Formats: sequence, C-alpha cells, structure tokens
Amino acid sequence: AMAWRAARLLRRGSPAGRRGIAACIDPSVGLTEEQKEFQKVALDFAAKEMAPHMAEWDEKEIFPVETMRKAAQLGFGGIYVKPDVGGSGLSRLDTSIIFEALSTGCTSTTAYISIHNMCVWMIDTFGNEEQRRRFCPSLCSMEKFASYCLTEPGSGSDAASLLTSAQRTGDTYVLNGSKAFISGGGDTDVYVVMCRTGGPGPKGISCLVLEKGTPGLSFGKKERKVGWNSQPTRAVIFEDCAVPVGNRLGAEGQGFSIAMKGLNGGRINIASCSLGAAHACVLLAQEHLTVRKQFGEPLANNQYLQFGLAEMATRLVAARLMVRNAARALQEGREDAAVLCSMAKLFATDECFAICNQALQMHGGYGYLKDYAVQQFVRDVRVHQILEGTNEVMRMIVARNLLQG
Repeated sequence: AMAWRAARLLRRGSPAGRRGIAACIDPSVGLTEEQKEFQKVALDFAAKEMAPHMAEWDEKEIFPVETMRKAAQLGFGGIYVKPDVGGSGLSRLDTSIIFEALSTGCTSTTAYISIHNMCVWMIDTFGNEEQRRRFCPSLCSMEKFASYCLTEPGSGSDAASLLTSAQRTGDTYVLNGSKAFISGGGDTDVYVVMCRTGGPGPKGISCLVLEKGTPGLSFGKKERKVGWNSQPTRAVIFEDCAVPVGNRLGAEGQGFSIAMKGLNGGRINIASCSLGAAHACVLLAQEHLTVRKQFGEPLANNQYLQFGLAEMATRLVAARLMVRNAARALQEGREDAAVLCSMAKLFATDECFAICNQALQMHGGYGYLKDYAVQQFVRDVRVHQILEGTNEVMRMIVARNLLQG
C-alpha cells in the first residue's frame, strides 16, 4: 500500500499549487509534451500494474513475466531499438524518463527491463540484418527475454581478463566457461555472451548470442539476494556449447567494445532506476513527516527533519539533471559521452541510495518493517552502486579522462 501511495502521488502530476509533487522536484519539468505523455503512461503503469505487487514479488521472489509483457505492449521492451524490428525508436533521454517512472512502481523489475533493453539494443546495433530480424521482434514484445553475460567468478571489475573461451571449428564456436551474477539467468531465453576467441586482453574478446536449450548450456542455483528479488540471478555455465558462427555479433575481437558501448547506456538506465526509487522515497518521507506525531506535534514541524528533506530533494534534482545530461550526450554521440555516463552513474546511484536510506531513517522503526515500502527501495537500489561497473570503476574512468585530457 505504501508503494502504491507513492506511485499514485507521482501519477497525479504536479503543477504549482496542486497537491502531490512539489514543483521543485517534479520530474516532468523541462520535458516536451511528447515526453510528458509517455512519462505519464509509464507512471500510470507503475502505479496500477507494479506498485500493488511490488512487496509480493519481493517476498515470494516472483519474476513477473506477464506484467513485463504488458509493459512491452506499451513499447517498453525495446525502447531505444529501431522500429523496423519492433522497437520504439526513442532517444536515450526518453528511455531515462521511462525507466525513472517505472522504477517508482518496482525498482527491481524495472532494473531487469533495463538490462533486457540493453541486450536488445546490442543485437539491433551490432547484429546483421538476419540477426536483427531473427532475435529483436520477439525480444521487443517480451515474448522472449534476454540476459547480459559479461561478469565471471574471477573477473568482475577487470572484465577484460575474462576466461570463457570460444574455440572456432569451421562454422561453429565451442564455448566453455561460466558467467556469474547473471540477471534473469535460467529464466530467460537469449544470452548475449562475451567470450575469448583470441589472445589475452580486450582485443581477444568476441560477442556471441546463445539461445536457451543449446546443448551444454546450464545454470547454477538461484542466488539469495538482499534485494532485486523480482528477478532471478544465477551462474550461467557453458560446457562444450556449440554456437553457430552466424550468432556472433560484429567481428571477432569486437566483443569488448560492444560490451562497453552497451554498458554506457546501461549505466544511464540503472541510474534512472535509482532516480525513480529516490523520488518515491522522498514522497513517502514527505507523507510520513506530515502524518506522524511525536512530542505533541507532527514530525514535519521539526526543523532538523525539514532540513533533511530539503537536502534529499536537492540531491534528487541534481542527480536527475546529471543523468539527463549524460543521456543527451550519449544520444548525440559526443566525445565526452562515456565519461559523463560514468559520472552520472556514480553520482546518481550514490546519492539516490543515500536519499532512500535517509527516508528509512525518517520513518524510524516503521521504516524497518516490510509493511513499509521504503525498506524495499533501500534494498533494491543498494546494488546499483555495484553493477554496470562498480562506482570505484566509475571514479577510475573519470580520473583517467581528466588526467589523460
């Protein structure tokens, strides 16, 4: 109920003077009329189809396939994929707006949808016409779901040291190795896999697309996680998997570049999911401070808590501006896009976790109860500081850019 209330407040819209969202944190400010329309569609979907089920999906670890297929009917299965293969053909900024809105209803589910979108974009962008038409339509409709396979048990931040190998024999690659922490692993249908076809380092990595049911493809146990419980996470294991050469995206040795280009967008996407969770938490904190009384008056009369709420709102707006700026840079193909994506991911995921955590603190003991949505937002956004490149790696990317510039 608490998640639904936050989503409902967001859905109302907030022109100055109306109840709901204060104008200073209104996520629709500065958007075109078209962007406001699909933002409203996403907020409506979050409030009606996601928020009422968010706690149950978390508690029972349900992968909400049918709900995601409903989202795909609205165009959210291939948001920045070209229309000729079933995508919506929207911009990176449009995508950020949509993921921020959906995340107010269930951050965990939206985060998986963002990873799925990244995979479909990689096939659409780097695949040939046959590959695009074979894979993208069923992924955009979410008839099928995709997983991104880069991380391995021994290579996380040092992704270029991955060991999963693909030995070519004629028209086939024989794939051996394993991937770790794969979102959707075991439940999804298409796996975009980074593997070593050449020598050590990034130039020896290629990208293959595998389908579930391939002989030799298996999965580890379902991981038990702090958050992100509406999406399964498993190891993906390859034992003499025969993959046609026709399933390779791009040329041999291009895989690491494909992976990193995918992650630039992925970082914007996951930062956008953090924005939605943080916005929902600001609204939940705002409401709690208004209705909860201590020492004979509402908590909202306490200046210390007022200042805390003001800081949360300020951090939220600053993070949103950074994410949207990076999204525009990526869309325009600017030279500074990759580093701006890293800066936005670093700042937004750190600040939004702090916002959610502060909202929990403002709820006092109630915030620690699973009846209150704020604790789930805290648990779901915490991992955003780790995945799609840890925030330590984001700092390395920014520093390298500054020092080499």
